Amino acid sequence: MELPDSTRLLKALGDENRLRILNLLSREELHVSDLMEILNLGQSRVSTHLNLLKEVGVVADRRAGRRSYYSTRPGIPLLDEVLASSAEAPELLADLAGLGALKERRKQESRSYFDRVAKGFGDDNLPGRTWEGLCRSLLKLLPRGRYADLGIGDGLLTMMLAEVAEEVTAVDLSAEMLSHLTQRAAKKGLTNIVTALGDIDALPLPDGTFDFAVLSQALHHSERPECALAEAARILKPGGRLLVIDLLAHNEDWVREKLQDRQQGFTEAHLLELLATSGLEEVCVQRVARDPQPPHFMTLVATGQLPLNSTKNAALSSESRCLNL
Repeated sequence: MELPDSTRLLKALGDENRLRILNLLSREELHVSDLMEILNLGQSRVSTHLNLLKEVGVVADRRAGRRSYYSTRPGIPLLDEVLASSAEAPELLADLAGLGALKERRKQESRSYFDRVAKGFGDDNLPGRTWEGLCRSLLKLLPRGRYADLGIGDGLLTMMLAEVAEEVTAVDLSAEMLSHLTQRAAKKGLTNIVTALGDIDALPLPDGTFDFAVLSQALHHSERPECALAEAARILKPGGRLLVIDLLAHNEDWVREKLQDRQQGFTEAHLLELLATSGLEEVCVQRVARDPQPPHFMTLVATGQLPLNSTKNAALSSESRCLNL
């Protein structure tokens, strides 16, 4: 690093609020309103600090719809050293507690939303829910075995899987969703569905026990999709397969508030990278269907397989990267 660059970086790090921002961004990708809430600072001050940190090269941003998300750039030893030496500072610890509270509030908002709409969930016109996409995806799941349906929504897919599977374990954050699934399954005489209350980012399921895992229109509800995919890979047996049905990246910001979406879909390249990083092989991502109604959401189907020689150590390594703060 040239001397002028070093001087600019040192000046940038010589501000308490900028250090607080960097400490948070080193733990989690956040947007301006997140930082405003945690730090109790106005938008102009937060934006000014972020612009300066971008100028000196320690912060990067990523566009998602109309929002920009910020994170620290890796491989800056001086930044790592400063943050490590200040890790026990009361201000930084308080900010991390605020980050934890923010994440918990979002989770509660999602849980409340799905509890509220559980009864009529299947009647809504939701992005990416097309019979064409669903049926074409199910063709990949004909073999019998033990299935895990992660984030069940209205439970329709769970019950369809139960008709071909030995057993289906349905996981959802909403107790109401699971309750309605149990009632509907009983009416249809399905006895091979097991329910589990939990978060797809931290599954309440043991390692290496399922032949197939499914994330149908659930991954975009995850705060950290890489964790949800790592968890899905963790519960698979060696040679087990994962199916992801989700949305192509879009710019419809309204889904965040109305439908509790945390991600505005995924590009093929991003989803391919996430699957490969989770330890899966033979990864494939395809566009399969386009909603006929505006704004014409596009459905993606992605598949991958856990290697036959996969070890528990690899699963534990993936899990350790996604531990909550």
